[in-house]
Amino acid sequence: MARPAPLAGLRVVESSLLGPGAISLHLADLGAEVIKVESPGGDYIREMTWPICEGVSLLHLHVHRGKKSIVLDLRKPEAVEVYKDLVKDADVVVEAMRPGSLAKRGLGWDALRAINPKLVFCNISGYGETGPYKDLPAHGIAFDTWAGIVGVAKDEEGFTYIPEHASIGIHAGPLIGALAILAAVIRARATGEGCALELGQSDAAAYMDWYRIESWRAYERPADVVTGNKSDDYVRRAPGTAGMREGVRYQIYESSDGHVLFMASEQAFWKNFCEAVGRPELFEQWPGSKYADHARGNRELQRELRAIFATKTSAEWIAFASEKNFPVGPCNTPKTIADDPQFQHRFPWYGHATHGADMLPFPVKFATPRVSRSCARAARWADRAGAGLRRQASR
Repeated sequence: MARPAPLAGLRVVESSLLGPGAISLHLADLGAEVIKVESPGGDYIREMTWPICEGVSLLHLHVHRGKKSIVLDLRKPEAVEVYKDLVKDADVVVEAMRPGSLAKRGLGWDALRAINPKLVFCNISGYGETGPYKDLPAHGIAFDTWAGIVGVAKDEEGFTYIPEHASIGIHAGPLIGALAILAAVIRARATGEGCALELGQSDAAAYMDWYRIESWRAYERPADVVTGNKSDDYVRRAPGTAGMREGVRYQIYESSDGHVLFMASEQAFWKNFCEAVGRPELFEQWPGSKYADHARGNRELQRELRAIFATKTSAEWIAFASEKNFPVGPCNTPKTIADDPQFQHRFPWYGHATHGADMLPFPVKFATPRVSRSCARAARWADRAGAGLRRQASR
């Protein structure tokens, strides 16, 4: 007998435009019924960004997989009544667009909680419901430039451009929002009282980069109060990953066929490495501190390590490090990671034949007494606009 998905029985009504709709993607992946309410023209996410897979954007196929689509023209009173009927039996309403969009149609938090007191209403937008930027139009990269995550690059002609980067706010915002929704649903089921949540994707981008932001803030305090690490003689390093540049025992090195990340910042791991490669004198000469010692700025040692790491392939270093107990990590790219054996073991693709594009599943797995498997159900292909309503009507 098939076991129910973790969120089976959770019903979500979603009104969204573009990427913020990912907030309920995570709920759908875990088995929730998500009904995406669209205007007659549909969400133009289907035409946004690249690649376009057989006429439909990968963005839509990923963000809205596993959801049902219903078309309602909320300018019409009868459509508003249909929306209210959906909400009567729903646990959650997601407004993934500018705050107040649903309220303009008589479907704001105050109106909907009168229909369903247990309802959790969540708005996710660019900059949130308050502040001087609350009405500022934006796309996903804006949240990362605002948060200081993405810097400015300049080409050979002096033109500035957006550098390649991993997007944070547009992904972290929906994930954090989904967590908050589940917490609110648990509370609503226990107390009978729903609540309203609101989240800015910009907030999430800053929250995810807390280490750098909080480090800069800490360094505003006196230098004798907030110092550097003991292994650096308490000299302050640049915050976050910027402080890694001068590292030696914690650094990227070229292998014979690529690159690996060496991370022997603990003395025990450093000793294991030196013994494993037959160079115990390196440990004797530079034993380092017990913890967090990157041998910062030691060029002599760095040259030795550069020569050592060039003697094996990346795969050989990974296997050797696992056997001898010292930390070495693969250095992949978004293009090459799919060839990595760990990736292949952990990520069973949702294939393009069944989902319109090859996509990564929800990554959490859970175990029961008899089976361990992905926490997510096998998601459906993302609906065409209104397809969910037609499917229900045909039953």
